[in-house]
Amino acid sequence: MTKEKVGIGLIGLGTIGGQVAKVLRDKAEYLAQQVGCPLVISKIKVLPQDLSRPLARELPPDLFTTDENEFFNHPNVDIIIELMGGEQPATEYLKRSLASGRHTVTANKEAIAKHGAELLELAGQHGVGLLYEASVGGGIPLIAPLKQDLVANELTGIFAIINGTTNYILTNMDKQGMEFATALKRAQQLGYAEPNPVNDVEGIDAQYKLAILASLAFKADVRPEDIHREGISRLGSRDFLYARELGFAIKLLAIAKQENNTIEARVHPVFIPQESFLAKVDGVYNAILVQGDLIDKVLFFGQGAGPLPTSSAVIADVVSAARKVALGIASQPKWQIVPGRSVKPMAQISTRYYLRMSIADQPGVLAQISRVLGDNRISIASAIQKETDEAAQSAEIVMMTHTSREDAMQKALGELAKLKVVREISNFIRVENIDG
Repeated sequence: MTKEKVGIGLIGLGTIGGQVAKVLRDKAEYLAQQVGCPLVISKIKVLPQDLSRPLARELPPDLFTTDENEFFNHPNVDIIIELMGGEQPATEYLKRSLASGRHTVTANKEAIAKHGAELLELAGQHGVGLLYEASVGGGIPLIAPLKQDLVANELTGIFAIINGTTNYILTNMDKQGMEFATALKRAQQLGYAEPNPVNDVEGIDAQYKLAILASLAFKADVRPEDIHREGISRLGSRDFLYARELGFAIKLLAIAKQENNTIEARVHPVFIPQESFLAKVDGVYNAILVQGDLIDKVLFFGQGAGPLPTSSAVIADVVSAARKVALGIASQPKWQIVPGRSVKPMAQISTRYYLRMSIADQPGVLAQISRVLGDNRISIASAIQKETDEAAQSAEIVMMTHTSREDAMQKALGELAKLKVVREISNFIRVENIDG
């Protein structure tokens, strides 16, 4: 061993940062056994309001600073853990940490999704590690398997439920028949959803995570803006009722596929077969199905958020980095990018579709709808008339299509909306026939 102890610098003392500090304190002896020497918290960079937190009063006052220069210039910090979240100033802190020659651990999905390639290049220049296992899937091991255990595979697909908040909301809409607003309110009351839930319910959180997974799996620089994104707020309880009748469940899925150097990446609600494992993943749990040429399918499952699972992933990265510090071993991390790989525009993807429409209850309506779809080379697999409102002289119709291109479907939807016999296009949802 070249060091008697490894000094830790922590940025952020929120829910996750506080839990990580507790683990480092309460499991100090156990972690020392894993590393071969003690891990010691040397400095904690906080915001002024963090000093009023209960944990701040339990730790020695001289550990804390609100001055970033004092923090980064501390001589006894070997590893920096960034747990403040958000793109800025977190990204600049990550750059400063790496440029100072320190191994750096983060759970920041936004920073990694947007700046991962740049940060990993900087880490390589300074011979230190950038570890980000906790950025996707909380305590579920995902990043390390993609970087190490699955490298012999040519990976072809990722199908992921990677946002526990939305999965909890969808579970309540499915099992309890709730509408979206009611299910969201329950999630907020239980602390699963933030007061401002937009990042979760509009798929932004899943978009960041998929950017990281797709970049690693397919050795490409997939940015969040490359990924088509739709949220769950337009779903209604009727969609879940009809999905069950048709043999499907509804999930917010992060999907990435690769074929012939072309990558497909999208986040949106999907119909998936009820018998698939992903259809049975309920509540706040996450599940990630990975397909490869040698493994066929591998499934990762567990709690994807919360202070305990996330701290598990953060501490695992800290231990990995600390072993290198203790032994004086340099790191050469890199985000391997294979040239020539591009992300396919959403307009070019092909899938099946579910359509729910309110139409005039009169003869010849289905013929008009069929004509529009047929003109756009979309064939109907089934059409079922559901609810009828005699007073309004309207009916609800549910249709399933055969596989069609997205651009054709979007054009058809625009034309259907202009038909006088179509009162409303209530919803359309893509179908993904995964068997895992």
